[in-house]
Amino acid sequence: MSLARHPDCLCLGPKRSGKTHLLKALQDPDSIDETSYSTPTVGTSIYNIIFPTDGKDTFKSTGHMVKEEEDSLKIGKKGKAVVPLKSIRVLEIGGNMAPIWRQYFDGVKKLIYVVDTANLCQISSAGVLLYSILAEPRLQKVRILLVLSKMDYAYRQMRNEALLMLQMSKLQKQIRQTVTIVEASSVSKIGFSNIYDWLKIP
Repeated sequence: MSLARHPDCLCLGPKRSGKTHLLKALQDPDSIDETSYSTPTVGTSIYNIIFPTDGKDTFKSTGHMVKEEEDSLKIGKKGKAVVPLKSIRVLEIGGNMAPIWRQYFDGVKKLIYVVDTANLCQISSAGVLLYSILAEPRLQKVRILLVLSKMDYAYRQMRNEALLMLQMSKLQKQIRQTVTIVEASSVSKIGFSNIYDWLKIP
């Protein structure tokens, strides 16, 4: 049983959507800045992300992690606290491998999907790939984190247009999965606390 075939979490998204920078920055926040550059991932890459220590050892089920009301994620059963994970292994699969992403879906419980909000020309193709993921029978109970990346390069209106083009308001009424939406920047680290909190859930 290989690590690559059975990760704790998958990270998918179109080519050059910002997956590699995001995961490198989550693994080591000081590794990515304005001068950082990465080539598109060919094949797969594994990242072991150790979460920052904030002094908290449990999440209460009455709280929400994400600001947007429709995307809030309840943790555990009502009245119970959940002991968060201390680290997680994330498998990034290159955007060029989209035709065979489904070969990695068995046993997956969490999935990060990254969309470049600074590239509206890519949104339509990103939406098609996202819809195929949401329709996959093996992923009907998977928790999904939709990361709107490169927010330091995008205008607020571009973020709104991205969500509109992805038809997220309509989709969230039709799908079975819980989709949490986070705006993030690998350079400024906007949204990282929300991403860490989401990843910590067992």
